Amino acid sequence: MYFVEVRDHVMIAHSIPGKVFGPAQKLHGATYVIDVCFMRPELDEYDIVVDIGLATDVVKETLSSINYRNLDEHPDFTSARSTTEAVARWIFERVQEAITGGRLGPSAAGLTRLKITLNESHAARAGYEADLVRA
Repeated sequence: MYFVEVRDHVMIAHSIPGKVFGPAQKLHGATYVIDVCFMRPELDEYDIVVDIGLATDVVKETLSSINYRNLDEHPDFTSARSTTEAVARWIFERVQEAITGGRLGPSAAGLTRLKITLNESHAARAGYEADLVRA
């Protein structure tokens, strides 16, 4: 499996209800370094996985709607916990929409899998990975 991975970051605030989250139940900030990995079994006619420039643009645009935001007030998280895992799934779904919508160019037609990793620190990370669903 071939892959191209691009990286960006966001700064968010949130609180996570539930005793299991201890002090994270209170409003706090987090800076995530986010890796988005685009995968396909074969390279395209130009011997690439996907256009890195378009991939970078789509990731930056996707993250712009949560960057410097309190996720407790974000419409997609008001009725759901904004755990790192849930945020990774949220990013996955929006990048998948961009892929199926043709925003990553013709090379993206061969993409079969996507992996999103949110690095919370140098010692902890979480993510979401799945096959892409084509409409």
